[in-house]
Amino acid sequence: MATSSTKATTEKTDDKAATVESPAIPDETKLDSSVEKPSTTAPGDGPADTTDPTETASSVTPSPDATALAVGTVNAVVPTTKPAAKASKAKARTERYKATKPDGSEVMVQRNIDTGATEVVD
Repeated sequence: MATSSTKATTEKTDDKAATVESPAIPDETKLDSSVEKPSTTAPGDGPADTTDPTETASSVTPSPDATALAVGTVNAVVPTTKPAAKASKAKARTERYKATKPDGSEVMVQRNIDTGATEVVD
């Protein structure tokens, strides 16, 4: 169960005091697509940080609302998709060697140096 808290901030505008609630402080940081609200991050995280390894951030121009101005921070990064990985045209780096099976027979083994995938080849 996630816990969070809010903090009231008082801002004086036109000789009137207004109380604005800061957003809840999350236990973990995820990217937010709103560029009008204050940035919400877990303590110790920066505005472009995320605890989700699948998220990628992209900077954008913020448009702070009254809450963001009162708190003094605004979200200026949004989640984006990662570009598709390009398939390598390089020949796979492999090595071949003889190995002895438990029954005493010899086999040829091929190991991909980059991925570690190993297979018995004839």
